[in-house]
Amino acid sequence: MKRIDEPQVFVNDLGTIEYAKARDLQEELLQENVQMKISHRQQGLEGISAPATKNFLLLCEHPLVYTLGKSGHMENLLINNTQLQEKGIQFYPTNRGGDITFHGPGQVVGYPILDLEQFFTDIGKYLRYLEEVIIKTLADYGIEADRSKGETGVWLDPHDPRKARKICAMGVRCSRWVTMHGFALNVNTDMQYFNYIVPCGIVDKKVTSLQQELGREVDMEEVKERIKTHFREVFQADLTPLQ
Repeated sequence: MKRIDEPQVFVNDLGTIEYAKARDLQEELLQENVQMKISHRQQGLEGISAPATKNFLLLCEHPLVYTLGKSGHMENLLINNTQLQEKGIQFYPTNRGGDITFHGPGQVVGYPILDLEQFFTDIGKYLRYLEEVIIKTLADYGIEADRSKGETGVWLDPHDPRKARKICAMGVRCSRWVTMHGFALNVNTDMQYFNYIVPCGIVDKKVTSLQQELGREVDMEEVKERIKTHFREVFQADLTPLQ
């Protein structure tokens, strides 16, 4: 059912961008919203009007990089600094949830900067909605994806330990109900780079990509458009290209 008051979400395709630059942009947008909410509260406007926060969906690809969540374990990075440099892979600790993951070319990364007070104030529900966006996107390609109990992200055959494989990792941060970080969907990703980490700290399950499952390269722009379509319907949002 369509909402009458659909929250506006500005969409910005950043193309290929260094991880640190994308992280700093997210932090900047988050802090602008947080400061707006603090100011609104200090002026005694709570309950009278809503702060003029802005929602964003940033889409991008990153050069080779491993990122470690705040609850992650360094031992899940299986190579040392010298080997990282030799392979041209960057490494960053982050303030998102989750453990270690990989970003690289051929992967669609999505960073929603949302004021959840415009949607719903429930982080668990927010993560399930993000998963639903990806599940619906994969269904467009004839792939039946699902959730794995107790493990955030999107999986194929999660209920069969012999076949279970992760196709989309997720990790978020939330401050005053404003989100950052998000999801990483393996589309045409070079899967060899997952051999140098314990993905998401999970030792007994594999990772996969859309290309690997379909046996062909997939158009990245098409995937982004499908993600936007399903983000719009799942979050009941008005998606607007950022000018």
